[in-house]
Amino acid sequence: MKPWHVEICDVTLRDGEQTPGVSFTAEEKMDIATRLDATGVEVIEAGFPTVSPHEAEMIRSISRADLDAKICGLARACREDVDAALDAEVDMIGLFIALSDLHLRYKHKKPREVVVSNAIEQLDYAIDHGLIVRFGAEDASRTDLGILLDIYTEAGRHGASYGTYADTTGRLTPLEMAGVMKELIPKTPIPIAIHAHNDLGCATANTLIAAELGAFQLHTTVNGIGERAGNASLEEVLVSLVLKGGIDRYDLTEIPALSERVQKYTGIMMPVTKPVVGANAFAHESGIHIAAILENPETYEFIPPSLLGVERRFILGKHTGKRALVHILNTFGYHIGDEQVKQVLTIIKDRSEDKCGITPQVLQEIISRVTGKDIGNGNTLGEDSGCPGRHVY
Repeated sequence: MKPWHVEICDVTLRDGEQTPGVSFTAEEKMDIATRLDATGVEVIEAGFPTVSPHEAEMIRSISRADLDAKICGLARACREDVDAALDAEVDMIGLFIALSDLHLRYKHKKPREVVVSNAIEQLDYAIDHGLIVRFGAEDASRTDLGILLDIYTEAGRHGASYGTYADTTGRLTPLEMAGVMKELIPKTPIPIAIHAHNDLGCATANTLIAAELGAFQLHTTVNGIGERAGNASLEEVLVSLVLKGGIDRYDLTEIPALSERVQKYTGIMMPVTKPVVGANAFAHESGIHIAAILENPETYEFIPPSLLGVERRFILGKHTGKRALVHILNTFGYHIGDEQVKQVLTIIKDRSEDKCGITPQVLQEIISRVTGKDIGNGNTLGEDSGCPGRHVY
């Protein structure tokens, strides 16, 4: 398989921070940037320099941190924003304008020609001052493709290194994104950067199909955070690039800790079913599944846990089978007879039907009750055992 020709621009520190209620401290931004760099992400969008002097200073600190990744700052097409980015010492700016009829009418309130002319002037200024420029079309998914092609072509003539296609409102489905990319990529003289929002739950899928069709720079956020429903998820995109795109240069073992840090800093905890970083991403309860996994993990796992540097886990519950229970018992050093295993399994299923979890302590109590031997703390399973949450092994 020929590897996809892509790079990652992670925008956690900018678009991710625009999640309502989220604000990173300088120390948190530096920690996230350092961990993103360790994964091998090529570009880190560190913030929006013109927001405040403090924001600019935080971005400047990241720019001076000697990371391997290029550092990017977002900028509107105005001199003030470009100067703020220059002052923040970034390598690259994401210079953006909106060209859709809707935004021209209600936001810019100017003719398209005036908006474009001013944007090209700021592009020239940024290039003259040594910045790499990613020229972005905000609300591109509601902008005529002919208009986009004209502006990307003009931006390329003036030295822009990328043209950003932003699905700002997350309105596209994967088939719609594919249709756009098939038209846009072959005709655009500069590489396309794809910036997808997740309002329909399609951000990661839209990003991946754009990449497969030739989009170069892929925008992501850790845990998929961002405005409204968020952005394309870094961890999902990276795993897909490895398993589907033939790319092996990213260190995905950094992802679990990075995800946990972003959850801690934002207070936004991931659902247990979140792909790649959710608590259940590599957990199994079904006896049928576990029995097959013990023979060959590929039977019920597409993503190898080792890719993330984690281990698969087995859950004891109503769907647990005998073979899975024996494996778990042996793992804990419990060796009991076949009939006793059946009794333990029956109790586990009964408790699970009542939505009671099987923690290691409760498992010990069940085995003590069935065998008549004190293998743990000596307590028997009774009314005072409680009903703790489900536990994974």
